[in-house]
Amino acid sequence: MPPPPSSSLPPPPGRDRPADDDAAAAAPTETTPLHPSFRRPPAPPPGTYIIQVPKDQVLRVPPPDRARRYRKLAARPARRRLLRRACCLACAALLLLVVLAAAFVGAVYLVFRPRAPAFSVASLSIRGVDVDPAALSSALSPAVDAAVRADNGRNKKVGVDYRGGGEVAVSYSGVRLAAGQWPAFYQAPRNVTVFSTSLSGKGVSLTEEQRKRLASEQAAGAVPLTVEAVVPVRIRFGKVLRTWTVDVKARCEVTVDKLAGTAAAANRGCKVKVKPLWWWW
Repeated sequence: MPPPPSSSLPPPPGRDRPADDDAAAAAPTETTPLHPSFRRPPAPPPGTYIIQVPKDQVLRVPPPDRARRYRKLAARPARRRLLRRACCLACAALLLLVVLAAAFVGAVYLVFRPRAPAFSVASLSIRGVDVDPAALSSALSPAVDAAVRADNGRNKKVGVDYRGGGEVAVSYSGVRLAAGQWPAFYQAPRNVTVFSTSLSGKGVSLTEEQRKRLASEQAAGAVPLTVEAVVPVRIRFGKVLRTWTVDVKARCEVTVDKLAGTAAAANRGCKVKVKPLWWWW
């Protein structure tokens, strides 16, 4: 009998394929490229690192080893606010005090209207001033009795309390001839007081030019002298208010007709200065 013809039909579905067929079928699968969606992102360049932390994993509380420093740094804004507030309050309080003091001084000034007293020299009795050119080398020892007039008539409600320790001096051409004390007394409002004080000097030297000029002025009957006074005073406003002690400086330019005996003094003007009290300039 002839041999049966070979069958080229595929094996039935339930039968296993040979191993060679499985290897041949799997080979193309290993070399197939992946889908683009599965590709990995490119690696970052060397030296660059990107760290992404989710917000829910960010720590809001410092670790224990940094907690003290965190509390110190967190307390700085509050401390600065307190310091700034304290400085503002201090400045406001100081400004308020200045405004109140200015208002009080202005009210006192408007009520009492203080005025500086006026001074003048009534007379001068001069001794010991020798203008003889032959006695140029000898020192002078002048003695002066001065009558000073203090006028507080412009003040209706303000009294002047002249304290002890004041000084009166008489000078000629910048050379002090004699000096003495200003007496202590109280001058009531609308009061005029004339007092006498004794002045003395020792070892006074005049140049030859000053002696010649003094002799010519005495011969003409017009010798210019300067009377200066520095007196500590306290101002009384009514019966209650008093100021602190301030120095009153008075400078009077006078002219006398002679240097021996009692001379008539012609006042050429007096200036009074009290720096702490601006209305007394």
